[in-house]
Amino acid sequence: MENERQSLWGIRFLAILFDALIITLLLWVLSALINPLVAITNTYIVLNYWSILAGIVMVTYFTYLEGKYGVTIGKKLLKIKVVPLDGKMDYRKSFLRNISKFLWLPLAVDLIVGLVLGSRDRYLSRLSKTYVTILTDSL
Repeated sequence: MENERQSLWGIRFLAILFDALIITLLLWVLSALINPLVAITNTYIVLNYWSILAGIVMVTYFTYLEGKYGVTIGKKLLKIKVVPLDGKMDYRKSFLRNISKFLWLPLAVDLIVGLVLGSRDRYLSRLSKTYVTILTDSL
């Protein structure tokens, strides 16, 4: 059981890497669209808020896909799924479990707090009453 749990952490790490690549590509597209407008209007101060935009894009990506389908593209590729402990997966549960993905530091804190509190999962996963499992054909 412990080896399976460690294996799941490795799969989850790869899934978030795939998702990070997708989000990065999306941000590049947004940048390509925004930069000419910034140059024309001479509003370079907008670029100071790029990390906030990136955080909003990340939380939106994870919240929407997990809330609607229970998987992100990375999770789907690696055959894992977010499932609720009770009821049905929804946007509220998804938002709660993903708010720490606003930036990478809060995500690390979320993981560390979960481990310190004796959980084998992130704190916000526990708080949102969700967990990640291996995707089976019956899901």
